[in-house]
Parts: sequence; C-alpha cells; structure tokens
Amino acid sequence: MQFLGHVVRFIVAALVLMVVGWIVPQFTVGGFGSALLLALVIALFGWAIEGIFGKKVTPFGRGIVGFLVSALVIYLAQFIVGGVSVSVLGALLAALVIGIIDLFIPISTPFEAGKNRRKNS
Repeated sequence: MQFLGHVVRFIVAALVLMVVGWIVPQFTVGGFGSALLLALVIALFGWAIEGIFGKKVTPFGRGIVGFLVSALVIYLAQFIVGGVSVSVLGALLAALVIGIIDLFIPISTPFEAGKNRRKNS
C-alpha cells in the first residue's frame, strides 16, 4: 500500500507541474511523461539536498531559502529531463505557484514519510 501512495504522489506532482507549465510563462513541460520524470528528478534533488543540508534548506522547507532552493532545483532539472524548458524567471514563478499549491495539497518528503512510520511503530 505504501508503494501505491508514492505512485499517487508522483502522479499528482506531475499533474501539478503540467498545470504550472500552463499557467507560468517561460516554463514549459513537453507532456505527461516529461512532467512525471521532472517530478522524479525534483524529488531526488530535494531528497539529496535534505540529506546534506537538513529540512530548512530543501525545496520542501518553508521560507525564502526553501523557495530559492526550489527555484534552483526546478531550473537545474531542465538539463536532465528532455522536453522541459525553464528560464530563471520561469523557475522563480514556478516555485511560487508550486509553493501556493503545496499549501492546499501538501506532499510529504521521503524523510517525513520515514519519520512518520517510525513514530507510528
């Protein structure tokens, strides 16, 4: 059941990225496959950054540092995922829109999910 939760979370993240690509100028996603791969790359970057620097510096953290790191991760992910084109302004606007959407549809990070499992055990 946990695997299904991760799959649903990536599908929702990909849909959010497609909506952001439709709303934000200078941020384009080629299709659902590119959005799904972009969601995976963003999650992996976020996981690595969170592991190295802690939660406050990650794309999932709140505040200006988390916002800027989120924009940087989105900008860098375009070089890994084909069909994605992002300018610096587009990355900043996308990070803002994703942050606003995250207020209404929160998505936990892999570290948070592991902590919650350990607390419940």
